[in-house]
Amino acid sequence: MAEQPDVQAAEPIAVNPDAQAIEDDVDSTLGTDIASSTDSIASSILKYRTIQGRTFHSERQSTEYFTPNDDQQQTSVDITHHYLTILLGDKLHLTPIKEPKKVLDVGTGTGIWAIDFADQHPDTDIVGTDLSPIQPSWVPPNIRFEIDDCLDEWTWTPGSFDFVHIRYLFGAVPDWNALFKKAYDVLMPGGYLQSCECDVEILSDDNSLPPDSAMATLWSKMFREAGKKLGNSFSVLEEGLQRKGMESAGFEDIKEVNFKLPVGPWPQDPKLADVGRFVQLTMLNDIEGYTLFLWKNVFENESMEAYQVFLAQMRKELKTPSIHGYMKVRYVYGRKPEAAAAAASTP
Repeated sequence: MAEQPDVQAAEPIAVNPDAQAIEDDVDSTLGTDIASSTDSIASSILKYRTIQGRTFHSERQSTEYFTPNDDQQQTSVDITHHYLTILLGDKLHLTPIKEPKKVLDVGTGTGIWAIDFADQHPDTDIVGTDLSPIQPSWVPPNIRFEIDDCLDEWTWTPGSFDFVHIRYLFGAVPDWNALFKKAYDVLMPGGYLQSCECDVEILSDDNSLPPDSAMATLWSKMFREAGKKLGNSFSVLEEGLQRKGMESAGFEDIKEVNFKLPVGPWPQDPKLADVGRFVQLTMLNDIEGYTLFLWKNVFENESMEAYQVFLAQMRKELKTPSIHGYMKVRYVYGRKPEAAAAAASTP
């Protein structure tokens, strides 16, 4: 089948034969400048749940999200933003929009993408929303953060944004068509939606991933089974949910750009080696944060001792230079038709 002209496939990644594992002690390379001010947030929102000593968002929100919201996970979120920015050639998005007037960042997390965008576009009004109030208090004057669950009804005025940015909501969305329809409704005609998602199953093109490894077995099984149990897919790319959702909502000029996301500094290409180093770092920093909630929900009959063995195996494999693993990342963006304005005004 011929490749679609609006789809950019992921390029193969050449292996650097001299790639080395990073040092065991990576703590000194982790950023510590992660501010968090919650003084102005209602105290009820701050009553986080605690699971095995890790804090998760308040049960007052309807979404059952699988990662913690504590400092350790926030560091991984910021590292993730860094490697995705490198992956895009120091760009924050791929859409052709130049100077949007108003931007909505859904699932903003620590707010790092929104803050960078605000710095680059000082005349743009930016709103970042998330389940937890973990964003810093000192931010550019053109940005504000709000506590909001994107699965609830959106209260934004229709046609009030000209760019909606959504990133890494895998495992949190039961209905991607409904989510993208909400984004469509709040966009002005000609506005853009961009979605970036990752399928976290670790693959290899050279059979360097041992079939009995933790990466190939428990890691993959955990996310697949969790998607079925929670009703929120962790295989957004495999199921084509981004494009299907945008088409269903009515977007046009839909473009798709695919990447292979190396796990570790094994690629020969220096940029991809840099990306892989940070992917490895974000996982080593908080492999527990990505898996604790899922382990307790998927492998209910397994002991916490077995969980600790799994974590140790994952950390060892993540630092094994002979394993050339990668995950898949896909950016999909589309434009709300200009004709939507006329259609909306027709009785």
